[in-house]
Amino acid sequence: MTRPDTTNAAAASANSGHGMATKMLALIGVCCAAAAMPLTFTGPAVALPSISHDLGGSPIALNWVTNAFMLTFGSSLMAAGALADTYGRKRVFLMGLAAFLLFSASLAFATDIVWFDILRALQGLGAAAAFSAGMASLAQEFDGDARMRAFSIVGASFGVGLAFGPIASGLMVDSFGWPAIFALVVALATIAFVLGAAFLHETRDPSAQGLDWPGAISFTLALALFTYGVLLAPEKGWGSAPVVALLVASAALLAAFWRIERSVARPMLDLSLFRYPRFVGVQLLAAAPAYAFVVLLILLPVRFVGIDGMSEVAAGQMMIALSGPLLVLPIVAGVLTRWFSAAVICGVGLLIAAGGLFWLSMMPASQPLLLIAPLLTIGIGISLPWGLMDGLAVSVVPKERAGMATGIFSTTRVAGEGVALAIVSAILSALIGSRLGGDEAAGSAAQRLVTGDLGAANGVMPSLGHDGLAVAYAQGFSTLLVLLASVTIFTAVVVVAFLGRKEPETGTESPACQSSAG
Repeated sequence: MTRPDTTNAAAASANSGHGMATKMLALIGVCCAAAAMPLTFTGPAVALPSISHDLGGSPIALNWVTNAFMLTFGSSLMAAGALADTYGRKRVFLMGLAAFLLFSASLAFATDIVWFDILRALQGLGAAAAFSAGMASLAQEFDGDARMRAFSIVGASFGVGLAFGPIASGLMVDSFGWPAIFALVVALATIAFVLGAAFLHETRDPSAQGLDWPGAISFTLALALFTYGVLLAPEKGWGSAPVVALLVASAALLAAFWRIERSVARPMLDLSLFRYPRFVGVQLLAAAPAYAFVVLLILLPVRFVGIDGMSEVAAGQMMIALSGPLLVLPIVAGVLTRWFSAAVICGVGLLIAAGGLFWLSMMPASQPLLLIAPLLTIGIGISLPWGLMDGLAVSVVPKERAGMATGIFSTTRVAGEGVALAIVSAILSALIGSRLGGDEAAGSAAQRLVTGDLGAANGVMPSLGHDGLAVAYAQGFSTLLVLLASVTIFTAVVVVAFLGRKEPETGTESPACQSSAG
């Protein structure tokens, strides 16, 4: 009489083991997709001087090499999440990956900078669909503590891509040329597609009512016009008719988006969440890495290779000091929440990053070894809030609003990176131009220097020579770092003030801590 029970128990155990194996393979698939994402913006940054040499293009067109991807990726995350809830999370994940694969492979064969930029924008759309739907799918595959661990592993995978993307891209550019940087992206996305197709389960939200198209279109266009206006400003001038028209149109579309979201039954962006001061603090925290860290992932490789004359491999090695701490310290931040509040940890981390930015501003680029310590300091500082942000995004609002809060947070973080890069590039161009004389030739040379094209800048202002132009660039870059450090300090103060407020109805910070600790 006991044998059937034993057999049933064994069968149940086998089924449970099989189910867990399926979940883990699905998790590996999403992790591969997550690791591919940072490669798509760190890789082209390392390769930008080579891309510029082969494809040519104006400074604006070269700036769009990075901005096109970050703009469409950031502005499409909320819309992609809504589509996944409506039409199926697995389906949107696979469709996004298929598009991401197609456009990533096509980029390796681009022969014109305009088409390269268009493909980058399309690549960003596919990445947004894959990322949003992949994370939503994992939330359905895992429950409780297992879900927290799964999201922690995905975050670590993103960190691996961020830490080793520059050196991997540098090795491929050095050995095979810039088209090779997309090979690893395609390989990871292919693995993600195969595992996702085989092991993810299809889920959808039965109460979803489709995409808020007016909201999605107005939001995306507002970001696009603002970014284009900022990128155009160094060439045309901030007071020029095209720049003013773009910025005014962007503001009008943003106002239209605000009115749309207030009037629709199921908005893409629930504006009422901004009544929670701690939620506002999290949005500021989400934006902080954009100008304290992410812009450096783009600007520093361009400087190291295009201005300082490093090889792509050497530039990639230098970047490990900046991004390497993300492999470990986010988990440490989660452990520290046992003794310190999340607000204090985030504030201290931002202050450490600001100190690293100040330190880096004083270091001569002619001695690369001296740059490692300040780069490591920036990475250490930004890793502390990085490990808590995702959990905080959920914990500072009522539980029933967690899904919307996560979507807003992701959009703020990624879209903020694209906007910050455009603004910082424009500021750097203005700072360099002022040191070159401030006239039209100086402005043109500065734009070329920002994209790492020292040869073209020398053609515009041959009297200064390569050394004079490099000195002007270094001075402008140093001033930029001081500005970024100042903004980071201000953000640290505001974030601590907002996150330190107690709002009982929002729950506690423990989910953030647990999630970060994995």
